[in-house]
Amino acid sequence: MRIGILQTDAVLPRFQPDHGDYPSMFMALFDAASEDMALAYQVIDTQASAYPVPNHCDCYVITGSRHSVYDDLPWIAELATFVESAIDAGKPVIGICFGHQLMAHFFGGRAAKASGWAVGVHASELLVNEPWLSPPADEFNLLSSHQDQVTDLPPGARLIATNSFCPLAGFTWGDQVLTFQGHPEFRKAYSRDLMNMRRDLLGEDVWRAGMASLEAETHERLVGRWILNFCASKA
Repeated sequence: MRIGILQTDAVLPRFQPDHGDYPSMFMALFDAASEDMALAYQVIDTQASAYPVPNHCDCYVITGSRHSVYDDLPWIAELATFVESAIDAGKPVIGICFGHQLMAHFFGGRAAKASGWAVGVHASELLVNEPWLSPPADEFNLLSSHQDQVTDLPPGARLIATNSFCPLAGFTWGDQVLTFQGHPEFRKAYSRDLMNMRRDLLGEDVWRAGMASLEAETHERLVGRWILNFCASKA
């Protein structure tokens, strides 16, 4: 399975020696979760608008970004146009964080600022039971780092995950789109560095709670497997 990674931002240069860039994070996630799947990758720089033909990859993953989906930036609208063409070509599309919000905002839903920052580990309840959700679970923990969130789902979308800070924490749309607000590609060390960098911005209470939450178990490999199962079942 060839996975197109739609890169919408880059890890800050000072963090890349320790944590890599976003495409390498996703590759490590999927390689760890792949089990018997043979995977290949293509990284697509969305800010350079260097898109392949939609059929070039079997599925596409939209990464997180420091930008907001409602920012008036040409590359964001161009990304939405490419995603629409990939869906029209029958390709599964996975949206993570910014990608989750983009799939709502440009297809009939809405994303907006939340009441504050979500950082650290957040537990989400899983609301559906589908064959691709294997191994099954009732809830899952992922690292989060966002201020925007989806406030309205696109027409016809199905809510699949919710948590107390982010009620619309994941959805499917039709049989090709799967999204999560949390970051299965993140690791705790990177989350810790981000929170420390933003300590003044977050405020002391949010920073302390986020740092304390890193003691909780996370389920990135489980969610990575769900994503691969979803893509394999639709590709």
